Amino acid sequence: MATTKRSQAPLLERLRRNGRLRKKEYEIEGYSREVYGIDYTFLFIVFVLVALGTLMVFSASYAYAKEQYSDSYYFAVKQIIWVAVGAAVMLAMTFLDYLWIWRFHKLIFYVSMIMMALVPFFGYEAKGATRWFMIGPLNFQPSEIAKLAIILFFADYIGHGRKTRFAQYIPYFAVAIYMTVTLVLQPHISCCIIVLLLIFTLMIFGNVSKKIIYGLMIAGAIGVIVLAIAVPHSRIRILTWLYPERYPDEAWQPLQSLYAIGSGGFWGVGLGQSTQKHLYLPEPQNDYIFSIACEELGLVFAIGVIFLFLALVWRGIYIAKHAPSNYSCLVVVGIIAQVAIQAFLNIGVVTNSLPSTGVSLPFFSYGGTSLIILMAEMGMILNISRYRYVRKEETE
Repeated sequence: MATTKRSQAPLLERLRRNGRLRKKEYEIEGYSREVYGIDYTFLFIVFVLVALGTLMVFSASYAYAKEQYSDSYYFAVKQIIWVAVGAAVMLAMTFLDYLWIWRFHKLIFYVSMIMMALVPFFGYEAKGATRWFMIGPLNFQPSEIAKLAIILFFADYIGHGRKTRFAQYIPYFAVAIYMTVTLVLQPHISCCIIVLLLIFTLMIFGNVSKKIIYGLMIAGAIGVIVLAIAVPHSRIRILTWLYPERYPDEAWQPLQSLYAIGSGGFWGVGLGQSTQKHLYLPEPQNDYIFSIACEELGLVFAIGVIFLFLALVWRGIYIAKHAPSNYSCLVVVGIIAQVAIQAFLNIGVVTNSLPSTGVSLPFFSYGGTSLIILMAEMGMILNISRYRYVRKEETE
């Protein structure tokens, strides 16, 4: 039995016009929801990214780990544990029907919003920022959960097929303002940028009028200019980006990143042979891990990693296009957009193509909460890739 585009097209068109996901979605008249195999191409891309990321965490971190914790394997061991936990979560999400995720999306959203409001006041402070909750020996970032919660919430909201009236824009702006305030209080400006870009992307898929989209783009450009002129910290960041050699103290990380990338050349200096990770780049296993990868494995590896992210986006779009409902399509679009935004911003920052801001590289940067949530999101996409609708007579 084969599912053809022709057999799916009428239903998918109907769902995209009228949109609302039903609890009994699998009982749509004339169609049967069938379960197929997962998208193995997407799974393979995720596997390669996770494997390369884990390898680079060990290579980039062992000098810093030896200096700070007297254990070269400190970060590598913890990252492997998180990969194992993330793999288990991804497996569970792959075989948990996405309809169950839909049933709890509002609970996930409101709980994450409450945590975002509480973390600036009751969270764990480290390096001048309060972004974590501590539960015994474990800590996690509510902002990572909030990003997924926003995707699930707006996927359902857009899936209702509402008309584009002014009142329907209120949830977008309300969530954007709320997240901005809570993230600035932490402070977590890089996450704020990601969330705003993510909401903007979801608005594009939410039938928001072009006038509103263009207006937001103009407002965003004006906001960046105002920040660059009026806020000293932002002005220094932009000047440092444009003229790093004039601000050696502020530009220490960007300059060391460029030195690492330039030293790698075409083929790299060899895995484990980086110079910049020896306390020149602070915490090289985090935001600037791509720089170490470029230094050790060269331009060829860097292009390969970028290609893998592009392949992940391409395959995600393919899965979204063939998703069984409007809601599941938008969930895939939101998750893929989040990964693409973070990868673009991180690579842009470490290559000094964008002003410096702390954005982690998906699958590569060290961190438990972000990796586990990210792999859970990959499991959701694999889950959605399993389902198709076919005419009932084709299944008989």
